[in-house]
Amino acid sequence: MYLPEPHASLLNGIIFGIPIRTAKSFYTQLKTVGLLHIVVLSGMNISILANLVGIATQSFGKKISVCIAIVTIILFICFVGPQPPIIRAGCMGILSYIAILSGRQYVALFGLFLSSVFIAIFYPQWITSLSFQLSAGATLGIILFGQTKEQKCQTKTKQIIFGLYKEMRSSFAAQILTAPLIFITFKQVSFISIVSNLFVSWTIIPLMIFGFLTSVLGTINFYLGIPIAYLCYGLLSYFIFIVDTLSKIPFAFVQF
Repeated sequence: MYLPEPHASLLNGIIFGIPIRTAKSFYTQLKTVGLLHIVVLSGMNISILANLVGIATQSFGKKISVCIAIVTIILFICFVGPQPPIIRAGCMGILSYIAILSGRQYVALFGLFLSSVFIAIFYPQWITSLSFQLSAGATLGIILFGQTKEQKCQTKTKQIIFGLYKEMRSSFAAQILTAPLIFITFKQVSFISIVSNLFVSWTIIPLMIFGFLTSVLGTINFYLGIPIAYLCYGLLSYFIFIVDTLSKIPFAFVQF
């Protein structure tokens, strides 16, 4: 009600994983620039939500903050419904918080293994689903190749350069194992996916925050959600501009 298309469908996809119900041309553009994964629920939603809750509740003490984060993850899974990437990320998130409570070191690779075993036992049909394979592949790629040691940058320029390097490395690592899966399944390759992800990845967290606020405030009263919806509209317009611009680059996308 607040946003036009494709803004509304894009925000619904980012927050709730609702399939895009807009012009087919925009859907094609998202595939061209390698951003289709952003408009479906992925483990990133869980990670961002858990981190935000952790930051907001850190003044309550470690145990209370961790318990609230675990409950939030469970409630979010119940709200959006069980889906392979969400269950996988939820298991990993809960395991990491259990490790914090018990005072043990959390090993992300072991967490990915245990979450995969959990899915294999309770949802065996998901193991062969593309959504689970892409989610697990992206996570494994980031764990193995996307970790960057934090550096103390003396100047603002060095901080920006390091931040860009960190984003590019993480994006590239996620695609090392997912690109072959996409190629095998869809017979398509996007040559500018790393660049497009770099341009829009910073918008996901504020869009999730402002999108949730718009939904909650708009449920209470329509007019309460209007100011936040304008913020969403600005970020989404930038996102759509990047998609539209990059999709017009010659030979950006190849389908066999």
